[in-house]
Amino acid sequence: MNTEALERPLPKPSMEDYVGARLLEALIEARLALEFLGRGLVRDAAGKVFQAWRALLAALLRLELDKLIQAAKTEEERQWLINRAVPRVPTTRMVRLSQMLEEVGHGGLYFATSTALELHDYQYNGPDPDLALSKFRDREEAAVAVVKLIGELIRRVEELKPRTKWSDELENTLKELKEEIDKVVKP
Repeated sequence: MNTEALERPLPKPSMEDYVGARLLEALIEARLALEFLGRGLVRDAAGKVFQAWRALLAALLRLELDKLIQAAKTEEERQWLINRAVPRVPTTRMVRLSQMLEEVGHGGLYFATSTALELHDYQYNGPDPDLALSKFRDREEAAVAVVKLIGELIRRVEELKPRTKWSDELENTLKELKEEIDKVVKP
């Protein structure tokens, strides 16, 4: 796994390579999540899959920016999308951003984003039998959610292939991730 890609500077969101860089980041972070799961580090895996999902949202936001700008109700919202949402994907606005992406054709994104945010809480709070600080009673519940979210991420990345500048690096990283998740999810 080439984690060097995570250390490269991101292209500017206005550049064509931005979507590919964010998709690569999503795939690498998801692969790291599986690696952490394999080591029994469920909270770390939860953090990595959250980062992977956030990178996917950044790619989708950039890819759909024109549609999102047209759907925006105010000039302030348009500027916020361009200057804050795409480059930063604020955690506090991920629910709304996923809803906006659903409005422009990415159905079901809100539910997966909600799972990503629940895993983000789990990363910081750990298992919680009372469900006050985390939506996961134990590490097994969280591990299942990590694997399911990675499966959803893979599905969505594959759907984006025809719409993005697809590189050999992206293809190889996707292939490696699919091989790793197949080892975790046995038929």
